[in-house]
Amino acid sequence: MNLRKRHKSASAEIHTSAMNDIMFFLLLFFLIASTVTNPNVVKLVLPKSSSGQSISKKTINVSITKDLKYTVDKKEVPVDQLMNQLSTYKSLANELTIVLSVDKTVAIQDVVQVMDIAQKLNIKLVLATEPK
Repeated sequence: MNLRKRHKSASAEIHTSAMNDIMFFLLLFFLIASTVTNPNVVKLVLPKSSSGQSISKKTINVSITKDLKYTVDKKEVPVDQLMNQLSTYKSLANELTIVLSVDKTVAIQDVVQVMDIAQKLNIKLVLATEPK
């Protein structure tokens, strides 16, 4: 009878070459995806609507953040210069529509102020919402 112990232990090896390939592809994907996104987008939480429609005419995006910062086509504009800025856009296009994006925490008086400016300049105004 052979009672000697065998010293063959299983060697534990981890092959990480496949993991390196996966990490490389993930890194490449996120680098490409980050260049496609636009970092100048104003972050807003829009109210929800069940009867939303899209607009196909010449539009200007006006947005009001919860900090009451007004932006016209991604350019920050003081509220007292808003009428002058919109009138320059009105002179460039005949049929113009303002897409007003307002954070849902903003008071209605600030929204009505932009609506009054659009009414004085005879510009159509649409309030942007998210679908439910």
